[in-house]
This record gives sequence, C-alpha cells and structure tokens, in this order.
Amino acid sequence: QVHLVESGGGLVQPGASLRLSCAASGGIFSIRSMGWFRRAPGKEREAVAIITSSGSTNYLDSVKGRFTISRDNARNSVYLQMNNLKPEDTAVYYCNLDSASYTRPFWGQGTQVTVSS
Repeated sequence: QVHLVESGGGLVQPGASLRLSCAASGGIFSIRSMGWFRRAPGKEREAVAIITSSGSTNYLDSVKGRFTISRDNARNSVYLQMNNLKPEDTAVYYCNLDSASYTRPFWGQGTQVTVSS
C-alpha cells in the first residue's frame, strides 16, 4: 500500500529555518494533491500547505510569505521550506497524499517541529 516517509523536523530557535521532506512509495499514481498538515497540542489539525497536480498551491494564512511547498514528481516527493519559524509553528507535521486511484488519503508518521528559545 501507499507509504509516506517524512524527515526534517527538529528543535530550532525562533527565526530559524527547516526543510521538511516527504517521499511516497507503493503503487502511487493519479495524484490529486500532496500537502502538509499540522497539529499543535490541544488544537485541531490544520492544513498548512497543499500543492495540486496542476501545481496550484494553497497556504494557511499565518504561514504565507514564510513557508513554501514544492513537489518532485519524478520522486513522488513533497517538500516544505519553513523560514522565519515562530513558536506558534510548534506542532507535529504530517505529510498527506490524495490520489484519484484510492478511496482515502494517505498520511505520513508525523515529524515534530519545535520552535523555542
């Protein structure tokens, strides 16, 4: 089945940068979108950035101008460049893949991002 492997999380100070990576494998085709979601302690999961098969991108308002999502179609990978990180960005970040060939989306294991001084 589809499997997503994430990397790039860590503990950084405010203003620092991180680049999250997610590689998908396992019979993937007809991808509609890939994206990043996050869940902070005590809060609802929220979409951070999504990129569609056409290349269109959507961002959470609070990360616009700081985060950039990109894809490498040949590698079935998605990336999230996170600049000027703020404490409120602290959360577990999850990679997501939605395909027209499956009845449900797929999720990565999650990677912890902690922004603290």
